[in-house]
Amino acid sequence: MSDIKIAAGYIRVSTAEQTELSPDSQIKLIREYARKNGYIVPDEFLFRDDGISGKSADKRPAFKLMIATSKQVPRPFDAIIVWKFSRFARNQEESLVYKNLLKRNGIAVISVTEPSNSDSPFSSLIESILAWSDEYFLTNLSTEVRRGMREKSSRGEFGGKPPFGYDVKDKILVQNENSKYVKYVFDAYISGKSFREIGRALGDAGVKINGDVPGAQAVRYILSNPAYCGKIRWSDEEHPAYRSNDYQADLTALVDGKHEPIISVDDFQKVQAKLAKKADVKYAREGHPVMMLKGLLRCDNCGGTLVDVTGRGKTRKPRLQCCRYSQGKCKVSHYISEEDANTAVIDGLEQVIASNTFVFAPKQVQEPTLQRDWDKLIAQEETRLKRAKSALLDGAFSNAEYKEVKASVEETIARLKAEKAKDAAPVVDAESFAPQVKEVIAVLRAPDVSGEAKNMALRSIVDKIVFNKHAGTFDIYFKSV
Repeated sequence: MSDIKIAAGYIRVSTAEQTELSPDSQIKLIREYARKNGYIVPDEFLFRDDGISGKSADKRPAFKLMIATSKQVPRPFDAIIVWKFSRFARNQEESLVYKNLLKRNGIAVISVTEPSNSDSPFSSLIESILAWSDEYFLTNLSTEVRRGMREKSSRGEFGGKPPFGYDVKDKILVQNENSKYVKYVFDAYISGKSFREIGRALGDAGVKINGDVPGAQAVRYILSNPAYCGKIRWSDEEHPAYRSNDYQADLTALVDGKHEPIISVDDFQKVQAKLAKKADVKYAREGHPVMMLKGLLRCDNCGGTLVDVTGRGKTRKPRLQCCRYSQGKCKVSHYISEEDANTAVIDGLEQVIASNTFVFAPKQVQEPTLQRDWDKLIAQEETRLKRAKSALLDGAFSNAEYKEVKASVEETIARLKAEKAKDAAPVVDAESFAPQVKEVIAVLRAPDVSGEAKNMALRSIVDKIVFNKHAGTFDIYFKSV
């Protein structure tokens, strides 16, 4: 049977305007090269970054995913094929680091248009020269772009993607139909509404920002953008205050834009004052003692963790809320005082002891090196089947070879699923577990024990606690032993 050589394809374009091959054209060339050189490029191994610079890998999510995937054992592919080496990286240092990392795992980086003989003593030198040339091009281009944007902003013109509520016409921001929602965001925040309430109102009105229902972060970004009061902001690394300790106030040069503002400067300043005050309260709460239920209490609606949302009101008693509700991503409030939640959980533990009705989470093996990831093993077999089908479609496999692989893979998947079901059944001796729970309850009730110590004690027996606000119940799931 023919051996299948698997390759990944990496595609990147910097911007939609650049005179470079489109993503579809790069994919076509990569697949043609793969066919001619005995490789198959499965769809799941096509990694694509659109409109992203190659200067730094940190800003390329698909590239980072590709590198992380390459570290799997056994290695998932034998090579990474790119249109040009500049698509892989324009930074010479990063290019060498990542190529060496891949090489240690037996994965080559291949350029369709810049072939090199890996066995030649000059191949590394040639690739280094190409990487240096690409880095010089990027550095020079970056300098020219900064100069152009600095000049454009100084004239009150706008460069880049327009903010929500504006379009760009002849280099000037022009209000669109969403500007009324921007005005609502500022008015609502000034009147006292929270980020979550504003985001929910926008979502109910059918508003989407960048294709998504606006959450708390999107609302905060709108409130912080000076473009809405008629200003143009340009952050320049060459600003003399850039390296100073107090550059925050000076780094951003604000100039009057040529566009029509949506809100007044006075309203923008009112909002900035409120945001600053909110930030002061947030940072003042840093150092709050660790809660007994930290990381354990979950929302029954979305699974989010309940976190401390103690406000600035007269009461200073710690309050908990679903973290996603606070962001506007969960529509069921789980607001409760920390004290009430602690009492309910301790009472719940005692009820479990009295009734001897323990509910255990799926077994967790204490030695990770011995634990089998059944889902991963099954996924690997399913991927193997997809590759065999690709080989059949590409003519690398005959129908008989494909049927043989298919039968073998399906048999393996059935066996793995059976073993997974058997392994998932928790084996717990409830009678021997009860005394341990009683010891933890004693720690939780002790007045002189810190919240952090109580949290550690609770984590020794509890996997998670699900809070159903509507029913007023706390479902406790214990760790299997």
